[in-house]
Amino acid sequence: MNPLVTPELGLVVWTTVSFAILFFLLAKFAWKPIMSAIDDRERSIEDALLKAEAAKDEMARLTSENDSLIKQARIERDHILQDARKLKDQIVADAKEAAQKEGARMIELARVEINNQKAIAMADVKNQVSALSLQIAEKVLRKQFEDQSKQDALVADLLKEINLK
Repeated sequence: MNPLVTPELGLVVWTTVSFAILFFLLAKFAWKPIMSAIDDRERSIEDALLKAEAAKDEMARLTSENDSLIKQARIERDHILQDARKLKDQIVADAKEAAQKEGARMIELARVEINNQKAIAMADVKNQVSALSLQIAEKVLRKQFEDQSKQDALVADLLKEINLK
């Protein structure tokens, strides 16, 4: 039989004594550093969890602040766009008004020019009519003065009209 498989009383005693010595040495020298390391690790994990919670809270605060800034920027953008639309509408209205005024001024100038040209044309027509009338009258009078009896009759008619008046 194998002596390791069947324990004898001496083996059990010496195994128990060596285990007790090992336990005493471990308790005296190893348990404190191990427990200290475990406590340090536990504290560092708790600190890390607290820091992670603080970082989470900070991220939530920053996210909320960013959302607020984005909303404010959108409001400002909307105001700027609204002001730009108003300015565009004002510029368009001013341009239309200026164009209407300029158009009215040009129409009035054209009307004045037309009236001037009309007056000139009327004066020219009157001059031509009077010249033609004079030419016609001259031709009629020459025809009438060719005959002496017609001249005498004309003078007599003119004298009668003068006396009557």
